[in-house]
Amino acid sequence: MDSSLLEVWQTAPGSPFLPTVGKGSQFLVGFVLLLLGLSLTGAFALNRSLFNLPLYGVPASLAIAFGTVYMFCAVGVYV
Repeated sequence: MDSSLLEVWQTAPGSPFLPTVGKGSQFLVGFVLLLLGLSLTGAFALNRSLFNLPLYGVPASLAIAFGTVYMFCAVGVYV
């Protein structure tokens, strides 16, 4: 094992991992992202065109994807 990797391994217990979004707010973040994604999906469904795809379609799919992951983590299904 590389000596620098061994040093990182040995100092890891002294610096715990702090997530960007805390466990207490994951449900709220997931719910808001899912709501935003469904709203953007509805707006895209009403105005389907090639121009609206990057404006509504891509952000809607990303919001639904990340919202689903945060919702899974909030209720205890870890991915």
